[in-house]
Amino acid sequence: MTEPLVTERLILRDWHVDDAPAALTVYGHADVARWLSPALDRVADLAAMRLLLQQWIAEDARMAAPAGRWAVQRREDDQVIGGVILLPLPPGNEDLEIGWQLRPDSWGQGYASEATRALAEWAFRHDADELFAVVRPGNTRAAATVRRNGMHWVGETSKYFGLDLQVFRLRRADLDGA
Repeated sequence: MTEPLVTERLILRDWHVDDAPAALTVYGHADVARWLSPALDRVADLAAMRLLLQQWIAEDARMAAPAGRWAVQRREDDQVIGGVILLPLPPGNEDLEIGWQLRPDSWGQGYASEATRALAEWAFRHDADELFAVVRPGNTRAAATVRRNGMHWVGETSKYFGLDLQVFRLRRADLDGA
């Protein structure tokens, strides 16, 4: 897909099927799954995670930049601790969602903000005008993270996925001011 994005503590890189055990610690964890997009359920086991990674890899190969999915790898120990996305939002695919999922033992350490900022900078270099984060009501951690990254609350909508979601928007100038 692309060259890895490297931050002070993280590498955002393409997913590989052999990342399945680490990915399952994220997408199979109940505390993560409760906040996932309605398009993605909790992953049940290693075989299902491998299959999902194969699907993501194939889909990413067909996506035009800046859209895609990246594994989040910690530089200090090379562990995959999560994933980040830039994906078109349904129903019309005209809005680009930025999102992240990290395993719970990585929460509260600033990794989500660091990864979000790197991915947003990359998206803006690839002609994205604005990015959106959709947050389930009650997900105060995610709402705080998007605000720390300069995102502004737009309102609530059921436009995406047919659920009531809080919507935050980020433009280049917002990122520069964060």
